[in-house]
Amino acid sequence: MLGEVKEVLNIYCQASDQQINMKKSSIHFAKGCSQSLKGEIKNILKVHTKALKEKYLGMPSDVGSAINDAFKFLKDRVQGWMEQCLSAGGKEVLIKSVAQAIPTFSMSCFKLPRGLCQHLDGLLRKFWWGSRDGKRKTCWVAWEDMTKPKYFGGLGFRDMEMFNLALLAKQAWQLLHDENSLSARVLKPVYFPDTSFLDVVIGQSPSRIWRSIMEGREVLKGGLIRRIGTGESTNIWSMDWLPTSGLRRPVPCTRPNPPQWVSELIDQTTAS
Repeated sequence: MLGEVKEVLNIYCQASDQQINMKKSSIHFAKGCSQSLKGEIKNILKVHTKALKEKYLGMPSDVGSAINDAFKFLKDRVQGWMEQCLSAGGKEVLIKSVAQAIPTFSMSCFKLPRGLCQHLDGLLRKFWWGSRDGKRKTCWVAWEDMTKPKYFGGLGFRDMEMFNLALLAKQAWQLLHDENSLSARVLKPVYFPDTSFLDVVIGQSPSRIWRSIMEGREVLKGGLIRRIGTGESTNIWSMDWLPTSGLRRPVPCTRPNPPQWVSELIDQTTAS
């Protein structure tokens, strides 16, 4: 195992034509790692600094069970400019271009708690309607209406929770659509080596990122239908395959021995 780690580092250096500076590197161990194994790994890698920075590339380095604390910085960043006085048009541009863009990177990787999303929505709502003498002004229009597209009578603001799920669904689509992508090649051997991405279960101890991708997959499955070729692998009653806006599969048949596969419904004499 330790030899494989060292080999991976060598492969990375050769492929990227970069040399890792071990003196500037730090290492972080899981809680269950023994002291002897820690010392052996540090000696092999020649990394003796045990440290974990709070954030790396703008993302929290360690997202555990206290996910609200890990993403507290989003609240602070959004709230930092809330006291500025702008016109309605200026507020709209600032909310869409800055405030609702700040959490995009984090939301693409993690499912944020509903309470945090609602708190961010509350900050934006308070900023939009403003305050007088330290008291918030009356909100004359519901936030649900303001998040509708402009052609539906809204202002086009994003609902943070829905936007979070949309970004995770995009990650799930990438795993489903491109099995040769880097993320697919990393996640497939670990979480679904012997099954398809749509059929995999979440597992016993998934990482926070994998759990978030599973949330996006459930959103994705709500709009997916199977593309029919020969129909031999599409079950009529248990899979979505009808291109309709309602139920995407037929109502279960009650007669005995009904056909099970779409291929049985295709007239081979007229099929092209």
